[in-house]
Amino acid sequence: MTLSDVFKRLRVDPYIAAIVLMVVLASIIPARGVAATAMSGLTYAAIALLFFLYGARLPVETIIQGLTHWRLQLTVFVSTFVLFPILGLGFSHLFQPLLGPSLSVGLLFLCLLPSTVQSSIAFTSIARGNVAAALCSASISNLLGIFISPLLVAVLLSTHGGGISVSSIKDIVLQLLVPFLAGQILRPWLKAFVTKHKFLLSFVDRGSILLVVYTAFSEGVVNGIWTQIDIQSLILLLVANLILLVVVLCITTFVSRRFGFSKEDEIAIVFCGSKKSLASGIPIANVLFPAHLVGLMVLPLMLFHQVQLMACATLARRYAKRPETPHSTAEAGLGAQPASQQPQEP
Repeated sequence: MTLSDVFKRLRVDPYIAAIVLMVVLASIIPARGVAATAMSGLTYAAIALLFFLYGARLPVETIIQGLTHWRLQLTVFVSTFVLFPILGLGFSHLFQPLLGPSLSVGLLFLCLLPSTVQSSIAFTSIARGNVAAALCSASISNLLGIFISPLLVAVLLSTHGGGISVSSIKDIVLQLLVPFLAGQILRPWLKAFVTKHKFLLSFVDRGSILLVVYTAFSEGVVNGIWTQIDIQSLILLLVANLILLVVVLCITTFVSRRFGFSKEDEIAIVFCGSKKSLASGIPIANVLFPAHLVGLMVLPLMLFHQVQLMACATLARRYAKRPETPHSTAEAGLGAQPASQQPQEP
């Protein structure tokens, strides 16, 4: 029996297991001195490459097409960049006496991030939803998130130890925006290669996140991260994440039905409007927050990522069990994946 078979039997996401392994490794063997400098440089390059590949992969036509379904896109946008931040402010204030300032700010920070790409699309496909709309929503969310998330951090975290300085803006532009625009410019020459080698983006995004997690937690361990948090705080943080996700899922479902969206559109709204991107969040945190705080800041996001995968996988299977109609097949647009397939997206 292979390690992969063991994970499947235990229903453990191998990628989440890898993230946990990086945390354990950083806790036991943290990068120090020259090694820490080398890891920081490697992480910087990996994140820049990740956003370059995002730019090379995302067609301009996708953005244009997505804008035509403005009611759905507006609903997802409001959920991602208005509803979540409002809930984040409330939850961070409510849980701050229990979690402390750093974790409560991290809880707010995760609410300011864009939606996921791969898992939003994959869950929508599993549930037989409007995959084309989900593709547009998730892609646009990540594109806008490059600009909006740092601005929200500047506005909402300016009094919580976060925010944007001139140096932070420079880092965001050079590490995230410039590579993305370069990928867009070079897309006519790279799109065939990127399409043919999809595994490359998957390898880079997962690999870059693992590098960032290890580097961030190494810095945290060196600065005593595990002396600042206990098991009670972890449990409380998990509870906060669960409540937050349930609230957003309920609100997006209610709004979708209240405003008369089709079941297929509802599925796209629910999955795109309820998730937060680990792939975008950790790089943004890496350039916005002091290195010694990044580990604690992204811990709520890492837990939320795992919670959203498990909860949305279950919800997608429930949606998929509804009777199939010709309308639902047409709305899905890009086809549906078997319900047994679970996305593993950061």
